Amino acid sequence: MTTHDAPVTPRTMRRIALASGTGTVIEYYDFFIFATAAALVFPKTFFPALGSAAGTVASFATLGVAFVARPLGSILFGHFGDRLGRKTTLVTTLLVMGLATFLVGLMPTADTIGAAAPILLVVLRLLQGLAVGGEWTGATLMAAENAPKDRRGFWSMFGSLGGSIGMILANATFLLIGATMSTAAFESYGWRIPFLTSFLLVAVGFFIRMRIEEPAVFRTEVARRGTSSVPFVEALRNQPREIALASGVMLMIFSFYYLAVGYMINFGTTVLHLSRTTVLSIGILAGAVFGLALVLGAACSDRVGRRRVILAGNGIAVVWALALFPVLDSASAVTFALASCVTTFISGFAYGPVGAFMPELFRTRYRYTAAGFAYNVAGVLGGAVPPLIAAAIVTAYGGIAFGGFLALLCLISLGCTLALRETRDTAMEQDADAAPAPERSAEEATTA
Repeated sequence: MTTHDAPVTPRTMRRIALASGTGTVIEYYDFFIFATAAALVFPKTFFPALGSAAGTVASFATLGVAFVARPLGSILFGHFGDRLGRKTTLVTTLLVMGLATFLVGLMPTADTIGAAAPILLVVLRLLQGLAVGGEWTGATLMAAENAPKDRRGFWSMFGSLGGSIGMILANATFLLIGATMSTAAFESYGWRIPFLTSFLLVAVGFFIRMRIEEPAVFRTEVARRGTSSVPFVEALRNQPREIALASGVMLMIFSFYYLAVGYMINFGTTVLHLSRTTVLSIGILAGAVFGLALVLGAACSDRVGRRRVILAGNGIAVVWALALFPVLDSASAVTFALASCVTTFISGFAYGPVGAFMPELFRTRYRYTAAGFAYNVAGVLGGAVPPLIAAAIVTAYGGIAFGGFLALLCLISLGCTLALRETRDTAMEQDADAAPAPERSAEEATTA
């Protein structure tokens, strides 16, 4: 709310939270079915000539392509989100993701069109990455810029909660399909079904998001000062320190989360030789644990502060990073489930406050761009790099060496969190007076 608008009612906040969470459920469901397919199917269907080990590396490289695209997507969609509005941009990211995911389900394999198959796969993955680059930030801002200050951590969590539900749905879908057909049928055509049916979910998300309004904080900023002509440049000029440190804060969260949803699925099936059904079932459990931890972290952040919760998560993560692979190497389903759930719990607990913490760090006129860029740079460094190099490091030097690498990332996150201020008492609308002089008038902004 602002001084010019009535307070947002609890009913309206529930509708905003639904729009925020539903969209990210769909977006991250699409994103994670690709990650699951990359672990279980793509090495054979798109990279058969490379062999098992190299095919797995190449498959996870396509997974990493999206992370490279995410910062670009944050700049692209952040630009329009800060100039045209949060709502229009969110609807666009949803449609781009839905189309790219649907087309993956129609993709011919390497046996049919040869080298063109992985090339097309990479192109579609790039589109997914661009869309996700603008999705989380917009969904989170819709909640953060509308929520009452004393419950902002809780309400801002719903955009992030979509990641948990998307993870559960992705694993459940593959589990159901795999349980109802043979391995040969699953690898031939069954893996396509989650990609094709996702477009039905996009229609639901589109309907819900079209019913929400722009946050009053954003409308007031545009009316008073117009919009920034180049939000990315203005953000880098005014708050470079916050952008760099905010990226570092997220390194542990991304590395732990994508280790659980990507690399560990492959590790469970190929190294521990657990059944696909077992690994996917554990993935569902880990997704539920992630969601519960996220809610807990967000609620705690409204009581004790964002910074303290994130610091606690990062501190515990340093220790767990060193213990993870010795636990995994015990080669049992029970310890694999324990490792998956502890990893996602730590990640989720630290992630809970982020939905409020990131927007609170930046000014309204470039908040979409700045928060999105920091978030997605962390996605590249923490989400793409560790799963991509994990297999090579574990094979060459053992799991404890990779654990040391993870611990280093956790220490960086810990240091960056310490260097930032507490933001719990930040009023989202107060930064309007501190913002630079307008570069465009409000009338010009409406025609941008």
